[in-house]
Amino acid sequence: MIKSIKGNHFNRGVSIMGVCYKKLWKLLIDEDIKITDLRIKTGIAASTFSKMKKNEYVSLEVLVRVCLALNCELSDIVQIERNTEA
Repeated sequence: MIKSIKGNHFNRGVSIMGVCYKKLWKLLIDEDIKITDLRIKTGIAASTFSKMKKNEYVSLEVLVRVCLALNCELSDIVQIERNTEA
């Protein structure tokens, strides 16, 4: 899924490829936290974590709840994958 944001003069020539939650999975491993435990602590549905495993978009509210539970920042759990056009 590619969303072009060329029309915005601040982001000229950049296409957003999507999001990546690799940082979240690494953080959970490093902190020895199971996804099930995080899901219960945050009250986030299992289907939402399934979306995240597939690097699909989830709501900002979900990401904030994860950050609050893990005491971290958004940049600690999600990355924007970009493709710069020539």
